[in-house]
Amino acid sequence: MNKIVLTFIFIFFVFCFSLEAAIHKGQKVFVKECVSCHSGGQTFVVKKTMRDWKKLMEQKGKPLAELHIKNKDAKDSWEYFESSSYEKKTKHLQEFLVEYAKDSGNVPACN
Repeated sequence: MNKIVLTFIFIFFVFCFSLEAAIHKGQKVFVKECVSCHSGGQTFVVKKTMRDWKKLMEQKGKPLAELHIKNKDAKDSWEYFESSSYEKKTKHLQEFLVEYAKDSGNVPACN
């Protein structure tokens, strides 16, 4: 009986932690998808507060995507923001952006 309970607890924790967003994954997304347009990644991320980033990343990042899609200068990014890949990775990107926002006190190392 105890082994069964421990097994379920173990599976529960593994499942919960695998669903968690990861800052390092968000950093990879940012470096791969954003740095080419937003050069100087560190300075770009710290321009907004934690609250600003959270608001832009609501509804699976829809406000951030709309901001880019409405901007003709961001035409190179339209395909990415309309893709399912963007939707899947928004939780990681949000974790990264919020972690290193202007008022977080943390400094990103985008390399």
